[in-house]
Amino acid sequence: MTVHDFSVRAADGSTTSLNDYAGQLALIVNVASKCGFTAQYAGLETLYRQNRDRGLAVLGFPCNQFGAQEPGTDAEIQEFCASNYDVSFPVFAKIDVNGPGADPLYSYLREQAPGDFGPEHGPLYDYLKARRPEMIGSDEVKWNFTKFLVGRDGAVLRRFESAVTPAQITAEIEPLLG
Repeated sequence: MTVHDFSVRAADGSTTSLNDYAGQLALIVNVASKCGFTAQYAGLETLYRQNRDRGLAVLGFPCNQFGAQEPGTDAEIQEFCASNYDVSFPVFAKIDVNGPGADPLYSYLREQAPGDFGPEHGPLYDYLKARRPEMIGSDEVKWNFTKFLVGRDGAVLRRFESAVTPAQITAEIEPLLG
């Protein structure tokens, strides 16, 4: 099984097979419009525009599980992304990334790249340690803008936690591009 075996719901309600992205390097990100990390939309868009012709896909998945920071409808989220960040990469329908209602894609991503979330993640680590200590050491997505890098073959290569910006992962992505 790989990421390419999953289908997801687009913002318009249609179904998209992630097999459509076979042969591309993909960065899958859970996003939110009212988060301290929301400005990462700009970096994701820059990364996408600079590298889409070299085989990079950025796939956004809105999620409201972290501080209710994505309360809008799918249509409102699309409007926010277009008007505030000129997002041209696909932003799919809102999903859950943790818990019993987690989208199967995210259950798979978490299993394949459980992450290594520790004190080096600064204020977010301190916040979760104080309020949600059970998350530390688990495979759960810790917050909005967690990024999963997926190879051209659909294998999950790496997980980047929320505070890691798109600019910070450019060097890691660069050698994998065509």
